[in-house]
Amino acid sequence: MLVYEFIPNGTLFHYIHGGFHISLTTRLNIAQQSAEALAYLHSSASTPIFHGDVKSANILLDQNYTPKVSDFGASILAPTNEAQLVTLVQGTCGYLDPEYMQSCQLTDKSDVYSFSVVLLELLTRKHVIDFDAPEERRSLSSYFISSIKENKMYELLDDEIKCEDNMNVIIEVAELVKECLNMKGVDRPTMKEVAQELDRIKKLKQHPWGQEYNSEETVTLLGEVSHDDIVIEHTGCFGIDKEAEESIALGR
Repeated sequence: MLVYEFIPNGTLFHYIHGGFHISLTTRLNIAQQSAEALAYLHSSASTPIFHGDVKSANILLDQNYTPKVSDFGASILAPTNEAQLVTLVQGTCGYLDPEYMQSCQLTDKSDVYSFSVVLLELLTRKHVIDFDAPEERRSLSSYFISSIKENKMYELLDDEIKCEDNMNVIIEVAELVKECLNMKGVDRPTMKEVAQELDRIKKLKQHPWGQEYNSEETVTLLGEVSHDDIVIEHTGCFGIDKEAEESIALGR
């Protein structure tokens, strides 16, 4: 008999796509805590573990909506030497790292790619694969990349979080997603860096001083004042110097 902790709020997939009200703050909390769990597997476990099937259906939510990363059926132990471990490709369509599909080598950066698709689900509330959509919009990750290139990110966002006060934070998350979706794993951040960046972004949302409104800067970031188009650019820490930014990331 296997006995597990009771998880009353089901999966993150159900929470995102089940029509529940979800504030941007809640989404950031779930994202940051999930990233911390994956960062622990990659960097702090006695033997590092690559999950191999990161998706919203494998993130469970307890009574406080604290995420629990689950289902390690596709997981592997990280190689103990420099040799690359070649495996049978496993995972879920829409979340799979393209580099992993080509090389059959599961790495920590494969989990980073998959996690960034979960971030997109949290921002957009769209399914990662939509077979009823036009071909260019069937893959959420591809749709996101093309939307950035065409300055149409705003139309992808979930209506529930589309408001002026949220835009600086959303732009920061979108920039992080773009970095994680790099086709080459070596160009993606580590899961630990993703968790630290989400922690910094979460603090921008929590503290009013991180939300100072600069109309000229916002026009640069969002394009015209009409919210039809959004230009995604990396904006740093909104006037905070590098030392302060690192302190925020470390929670000091």
